[in-house]
Amino acid sequence: MDRWERKRRSRSVGGGLVLAGGVVCVCLTGGACSGLGAAVQGAGGGQEAGDGDPVAVLHRAAGRLVAAGSARTRTAMEMASGGTRVTIRGEGVYDFGGRLGRLKVRLPQDPAGVSEHRPITELLAPGALFMKNRGAGVPDDKWVRVDTASLSDGNLVTGGATDPLAAAEVLLGTRTATYMGRTELAGTAVRHYRGTADLARAARDASDDNRKALAAAAEGFATAEVPFDVYLDDEGRIRKVRHRFSFANGRDEGTVAVTSTTLLYDFGAAVRVRLPEEQDIYAGKIAAEPGEGPADGPGEGSAAGQGEGSAEASGAGAGAGAGAVAGGKD
Repeated sequence: MDRWERKRRSRSVGGGLVLAGGVVCVCLTGGACSGLGAAVQGAGGGQEAGDGDPVAVLHRAAGRLVAAGSARTRTAMEMASGGTRVTIRGEGVYDFGGRLGRLKVRLPQDPAGVSEHRPITELLAPGALFMKNRGAGVPDDKWVRVDTASLSDGNLVTGGATDPLAAAEVLLGTRTATYMGRTELAGTAVRHYRGTADLARAARDASDDNRKALAAAAEGFATAEVPFDVYLDDEGRIRKVRHRFSFANGRDEGTVAVTSTTLLYDFGAAVRVRLPEEQDIYAGKIAAEPGEGPADGPGEGSAAGQGEGSAEASGAGAGAGAGAVAGGKD
């Protein structure tokens, strides 16, 4: 257990969870598998947000979340390729200051709709993703750890949910944005913006914890340009953000389209995350379950995403970070 993990484990923060990486490619290509600053009040002083520069407003959004401290979150990740569509949903809490979260990710049923998968508990931490109920040979009381710096999608897709702070910091790369007007989201007045962000630019301005991850994503996706829709409340905090990513499918050279949606609410919610002790992290091999094949994503050779991979994943690609765990059409 290194110094960083001891320090994080002593904190009292909230959590979130993440999905297992192979879900993206195996679900969409293999058929059956087994397995979301400165105060900004409009343009300032309570003025209508559309009166200000949309790009500048969005560059401040991540900082407003850090200032808010924490929030509850719901996520949805939809993957589409070749007529197959899979949606993975998550729910949990996230501490923006500590960069720690806990999510419970729910997987789709098998194509026949016969069995239900146990939810996967995911802990989000700087540089690491921990998963429990991974399955495929991992003991029930053990966690799988993935080094997110090694993922070629920066863990924007691999986990089945986008880290909420990373989702916000993608907006640091906003190059063009249009103010679409006011609307309401779950009873809260919000301002809607639509634009495109550049992942390489976002990486340059991101926090230390996300800089390498976003830079990897800029290299790993089919394009570094990310279209988005985002909804900010009157304090400039993100209430909803939807990104559209795409990457090449290694199996048939097609393109997998991924829409990742993150909802944030109940700001200031209590968050408590306890990272696994070293002895609780699985260090063995993850066996492929029936119907699983090698997971090819934007980057290959996920140690944990393939049948004979190591649980301590390094050099993993998006869609291959932690094994194929879900399948079926949504």
